[in-house]
Amino acid sequence: MPDTEAVLRSVLDEWKAGIDTHDPQAVAAVFTADAIFQGLRPFSVGPQGVFDYYDSQPAGMTVDYSLLESRRIAAGAVLGYVAAMFTFPDGSAKDLRLGVVITGRGEDWRIAY
Repeated sequence: MPDTEAVLRSVLDEWKAGIDTHDPQAVAAVFTADAIFQGLRPFSVGPQGVFDYYDSQPAGMTVDYSLLESRRIAAGAVLGYVAAMFTFPDGSAKDLRLGVVITGRGEDWRIAY
């Protein structure tokens, strides 16, 4: 069974790469088919809502994150508490804390919440 932090970093690195390259399809692919997603507006369920949210963000927005805490909450689920700094093309930034639940097996882990 993979290390909890390794699972979180692997998935969050994919999430970051999609955001940094303004590839909303890549960001959406990191989420499960029934993922609950809560950005800075009303929540959505499933990858389409994730795609729509990140597609509406400005090209050039980037994110840096650090993992603050992690827990294995079941054999196929990990919980992460993340500090995320989103930087916009104009240089402004938004510092957020995110809770994520990542589910999966083997090498196939995705964000469920």
